[in-house]
Amino acid sequence: MPRPRIPLTLLALALAVPACGDSTAAPSDGRLAVVTTVAPITSIAATIGGDRVRVTGLVPEGTNSHTFEPPPSAAEVLSTADLIIVNGLKLEDPTAELAAENKKSGATVVALGTRVLPESEYIYDFSFPKKDGKPNPHLWTDPLFAIKYARVIRDEYVARDAAGEATYDANLAAFTANATALSDAVKKASATVPKRELLTYHDGYAYFARDYGWTVIGAIQPSNFEDPSPREVASLIDQIKAHRVPAIFGSEVFPSTVLEQIGKATGARYVDTLRDDDLPGKPGDADHSWFGLMRNDYVTMVSALGGDATGLAGLVPGATPDDQARYPQ
Repeated sequence: MPRPRIPLTLLALALAVPACGDSTAAPSDGRLAVVTTVAPITSIAATIGGDRVRVTGLVPEGTNSHTFEPPPSAAEVLSTADLIIVNGLKLEDPTAELAAENKKSGATVVALGTRVLPESEYIYDFSFPKKDGKPNPHLWTDPLFAIKYARVIRDEYVARDAAGEATYDANLAAFTANATALSDAVKKASATVPKRELLTYHDGYAYFARDYGWTVIGAIQPSNFEDPSPREVASLIDQIKAHRVPAIFGSEVFPSTVLEQIGKATGARYVDTLRDDDLPGKPGDADHSWFGLMRNDYVTMVSALGGDATGLAGLVPGATPDDQARYPQ
């Protein structure tokens, strides 16, 4: 079931709590105060930081991060941070702008995607056409880039807390080992998929597809994040039939009845459980993490397209620090 949309008034209240009274927003115990945006980045930041860092996410899970407008109360949360971590690549421009305007003296805004991805490697595609000037920002769905994100975060932590270097190094090593094991399992499982062709609602897997030998043949969601027009739907139906796509993938974050209609018209199985930045379960659950998110997605893709996801489904990550980050819901 898709998560319910969160009314803006309730969202503002939810964010106002940490800004005004929750100690997670303004640590006074010497730990670094870190504010992040989307949940996968929050998870990585918390894993690398361990108990030396307090991490507060800003973008509620189940919210469209591309269109998210931070409420005024978010300014106070941002003003308490020692470090503000965003994805960049124009994913969260309103939040990044608010952060730049309200960050305290000495605080830094770090755009991970912009830092690790050369402009020559930007991917423009169905939902992110080059004419709009916004590249596909979903690097974290690719384990190779998630590791790069983790390295940047480690370096930023050490620059502000040299005494914690050994801790940050150990946590980075643990995250890298888990992400590498996941990467290896994805490669093995991908080899069992007869046709590694993805047609998704939201185009969140472009970099993953490029690095792991998959092909994204289309995205049902146009660049304006609305449902496709009748003409676009007809074209997509023709495309699915021509490619004999066995399954099409929807997202819990972007529910649409159009996908179900397309599935019925083409005979393709409609799978509506992919997640771009909405972690499985609830904060504190074992799978509520970047690792849990990506394992869930890869198992879903491989299984629905006729591959063997047994190894992926049974993959258990090695121990990492307890995730004490605050994830707005």
